[in-house]
Amino acid sequence: MHVVVAVPARLESSRLPGKVMADIGGRPMLRRVLERCRLARTARVVVLCTDGEALRQAATGWGFPVLMTAADCSSGSDRLASVADQLVRLAGDGAVAQDTLIINVQGDQPFIDPAVIDAMAAEFERRRPPPEVLTPVYRMGAENVHDPNVVKTLLAADGRALYFSRSALPHVRGEDPDDWHRHAPYWGHVGIYGYRADVLARWASLPHSPLEHTEKLEQLRLIEAGITMGTFPVEGESLSVDTPEQLEEARRIAAAQG
Repeated sequence: MHVVVAVPARLESSRLPGKVMADIGGRPMLRRVLERCRLARTARVVVLCTDGEALRQAATGWGFPVLMTAADCSSGSDRLASVADQLVRLAGDGAVAQDTLIINVQGDQPFIDPAVIDAMAAEFERRRPPPEVLTPVYRMGAENVHDPNVVKTLLAADGRALYFSRSALPHVRGEDPDDWHRHAPYWGHVGIYGYRADVLARWASLPHSPLEHTEKLEQLRLIEAGITMGTFPVEGESLSVDTPEQLEEARRIAAAQG
């Protein structure tokens, strides 16, 4: 299995403009993401995918390859899909789409654990047949069950992702919402995806997803199209910075880490 870690990023953000270049402990957030990804043992290459010249210049200066994409990509997965063939070529000699794992790490996860990237690669190697798409999940604490900024994953008994939502899933009928966590497990989504490159290349041909549009969660396009998304559990969560409050939290974490 050839492994490429691809980080889609753009400067524009509806909720927090310019966030990927926001300073966190003396380094831009995007640089933290790329450098954390480079610590993964299984990654053949870590590449930035962007439509922004400023980001291209920054990443090149930090020593990372860059693939330029169109400006009208609707999501990170859409951005990577538009250069899927180039990502396969970056995987190295002999790489083919069916045997290349593209790991999509969002540019707003400054503390992404390299071990999670390695665990995803190991899961792809272990499972037969190889998954179409795989994503990590974590057992969620009670304080986040009703937070719309934290994405929840509803799992089937076999670990397949049935749905993703900003709402609490499942709904526990007849119980106080503050006590739902006592009656059902709640799973959070770490926010990275592992795609077989041939599956990623199909992204643009997938039908329009009303659920993706409603929840603003790109992974729902896959589920509506009938593509199986497997999951595997990891310890702890990985902070995604989507709001000013989360940016301040990231800065507190960085300060505590020294």
